[in-house]
Amino acid sequence: MEVIDKLVKDIPVPSMVKVKQTFDDAQVENVTTELNQQLNQQVIKEKVKPGMEIAIAVGSRGLDRVVELTKVTVQFLQELGAQPFIVPSMGSHGGATAEGQKNVLKHLGITEDTVGAEVRSSMEVIELGKLENGLPVYMDKLAANADGIVVINRVKPHTAFRGPIESGIMKMISIGLGKQKGAETCHQLGFKHMAEHVPAMAKLALAQKPFLFAVATVENAFDKIAKVAVWKPEEIEKEETKFLKLAKESLPRIFFDQIDVLVIDKIGKNISGDGMDPNITGRYPTPYAYGGPDVTKMVVLDLTEQTEGNANGVGTADFTTQRVYDKMDRETTYINGLTSTVVGPTHLSTALKNDETVIKAAIKTCNILDFTKVRLVRIKNTLEIGEIEVSAAMVEEVKANENLQQLSEPYPLVFNENGNLFE
Repeated sequence: MEVIDKLVKDIPVPSMVKVKQTFDDAQVENVTTELNQQLNQQVIKEKVKPGMEIAIAVGSRGLDRVVELTKVTVQFLQELGAQPFIVPSMGSHGGATAEGQKNVLKHLGITEDTVGAEVRSSMEVIELGKLENGLPVYMDKLAANADGIVVINRVKPHTAFRGPIESGIMKMISIGLGKQKGAETCHQLGFKHMAEHVPAMAKLALAQKPFLFAVATVENAFDKIAKVAVWKPEEIEKEETKFLKLAKESLPRIFFDQIDVLVIDKIGKNISGDGMDPNITGRYPTPYAYGGPDVTKMVVLDLTEQTEGNANGVGTADFTTQRVYDKMDRETTYINGLTSTVVGPTHLSTALKNDETVIKAAIKTCNILDFTKVRLVRIKNTLEIGEIEVSAAMVEEVKANENLQQLSEPYPLVFNENGNLFE
């Protein structure tokens, strides 16, 4: 590393300023009350018969109040005499094993003790049929054999494709409930066709199996529930399209169109399926999605503890640290690429010894003449961007933007004895 040290030795690291970003923070104050009101529609209650075994599909990471949403749904079904159970619905996540998926739910806070229903986990699937192009459609066997199915998920923009239906209830049905085999099949022809395949697979499943209702949410820019709804099966496609529009309007962002260097402290599967949300970074794993800032060089400093070594997304960055290299669980990470067929995010970007070195390397390679005027933004992760740091060169833009507020005077980034911002 001696030569690399010499190459970046004289690269200046800019002084930084704390900045508050303002977004719409409207949210549902009492989720339990709101959800119970939605559930207690006569048309919904009539679908539930005493003694029915009902599979509740949950499993999206980072979903606000997921334990509460699940528990309220469980209690509603039990009060009507049904016997609900939880089915992990997350495609290939959790290492594509039954126990791994059960553990993912546990990390999300969903256990029999917390929601009042048994968690039944299996990777076994049945084939429901085929699309016109020959793609088979699969479903978790436990859910497929249940007397009824309920799906709980939020609706949000996808990170790899665009369409009227992206990430939400229909994706949970087609990919989440499809387990590893279903997820692999849905991805087989690539993200170019996902906007078509996701709803088509979901509609086939909805036509064949006894779906009772879906619990859908839209979150605000701070990942808090802004709206919750209960949909009948025949309403799902139309209502999800409306929710997706709301979700895109509520999407948080970094209020700078061009950034020379974006530094992200941590990425992980608990932050986004892509480790970091491309809608925030502007760096997408495929050419079929778009939006966000124009970032010249991107840096990832560390992995979250909750991601357990899954470094999916690090390949989207230009630089990372030896710390990430050491923590990366390759098998767990590579399963994502093998299932989604998008392997770029599972690559390891240029890994250097510490935070100071990678930040200097990113500045050196960001294609500007005066390094002292670098436009550098630092965020904790893509979920927490209410407060960020920006380089001193960007202060005038901060003052001119009504969504931004300067919280500090310029200060230097302080690296410890190991050249890191934190350990």
